[in-house]
Amino acid sequence: MKIYDSVHGFIHFNDLESALIDTEVFQRLRYIHQLGISYMVYPGGTHTRFEHSLGAMHLASQIFDQVGREEDRDYWRQMIRFAALCHDLGHLPFSHVAESRLLGPAGHEKWTLNIIESKYLEPIWEKAREVYPGKPVEQHVAMFALGEENLKLIRPEVEFSPWERIYAQIITGDFFGSDRIDYLLRDARATGLSYGLFDYVQLIEMLAVVPDERKELALGVEENGIASCEALLLARHFMQRRVYQYPTARAYSFHMARFMEILYGDPKYFSSVENYLSMSEPEVLCAMQKAQNDPSHPGHQDAASLIDRKKRFQAIGLTYTIGHSDLESYKKKLSVPDRQIHWELADRRGLKYGLSLPIKRKDAQIIPASEFSEIAIPATKKNWLYLAPEYDFAL
Repeated sequence: MKIYDSVHGFIHFNDLESALIDTEVFQRLRYIHQLGISYMVYPGGTHTRFEHSLGAMHLASQIFDQVGREEDRDYWRQMIRFAALCHDLGHLPFSHVAESRLLGPAGHEKWTLNIIESKYLEPIWEKAREVYPGKPVEQHVAMFALGEENLKLIRPEVEFSPWERIYAQIITGDFFGSDRIDYLLRDARATGLSYGLFDYVQLIEMLAVVPDERKELALGVEENGIASCEALLLARHFMQRRVYQYPTARAYSFHMARFMEILYGDPKYFSSVENYLSMSEPEVLCAMQKAQNDPSHPGHQDAASLIDRKKRFQAIGLTYTIGHSDLESYKKKLSVPDRQIHWELADRRGLKYGLSLPIKRKDAQIIPASEFSEIAIPATKKNWLYLAPEYDFAL
């Protein structure tokens, strides 16, 4: 079976994958915007987690075909494709927008794990166990979908073998994971921005399993793939600046997050998988329309600000020299009410990141990427102030 995708062309899938795609929990991804509320800024950014997950599966297969070992090849390839389909199942409506307010430090990954282990997907795993008897299907799907770092936040006791770690990186890897490659390409195409485009075909072709600095197996890249890695790094940086951290998009996201915090403030929504899945974007938008027309609604201000851009707060990027005490003084000096001002301080002063992966030279030597690439990108997180439009900010 196949489906046509705007980024990758035809994406093929088998009977097991078709059954997973047809489940209620995967079909739900059709109604979760990949870029949250950013379509208010970029009208073309209306794509969803549904097509992104299909694209991530497609790319994960290509990466596995390049680096996967021969032992139990069919099984591991299937688990990776399952995991790529499942990696975003736990997202809230509007993706990351309200995650920091409504979910704990484990984020949406905790709910992705809950859904993988829920009754909704058990029939799929049962069918898979018939094909691969004696294999821990559900366990490997969870390991590869979440990755080692995220899964250990939830299940510290879980141990990854060297190859399980490699296979998880195929989806969640920082520089070559299918998740990151797909969302950069897809978001760039949807918004019309060319910043997210890079030679991912060359990157995948150059991937190799090599020993890292600790002599442990890791996904690395051959020397000829360095330029593609740098292109991905730069694409990620410019997409952060122009899309993910763009001030107007941040302002809309702030209002939506605060509105959703009110709408879903009842703990019942997080008491079961069934209740968690009941939250939906159409429900949020309907509630927003009602709140906009009801001044007594606690979410009225944010609903009105989302609908009428003249009421939208300013999203002001702050320098790291401005701290909590400075903002408290400003708020007190101008008598700004609590609901008219909010700030988020990331405190990542001076941090930069570059390529951090092993490189396989033409003479077969393994060396750190830092010896090949001097590109360093500023930290993606910034300090932000959200301020009602009637106030001018000056310290």
